[in-house]
Amino acid sequence: MSTLSLKLPESLLLRLDQESRARRLTKSAVVRAALERELEPAKSARATSCYDLARDLAGSVRKKLPKDLATNPKYMEGFGR
Repeated sequence: MSTLSLKLPESLLLRLDQESRARRLTKSAVVRAALERELEPAKSARATSCYDLARDLAGSVRKKLPKDLATNPKYMEGFGR
């Protein structure tokens, strides 16, 4: 295994130290796990739902539509003719 040196701000080093103590792991093990998670191929990009892609648009049209549009049968009268 190779060695890597890096500089961290004191606040991040403190958080790393706290996390390593909480998990009872070395700082190196915590950093390796974080890097593996961060650099893992984006599985979530492949499993993204249509809602996730349009989340900012969801409900944006609702202001002009009736609240019972999906449940009230009167809105379906004449549909498909």
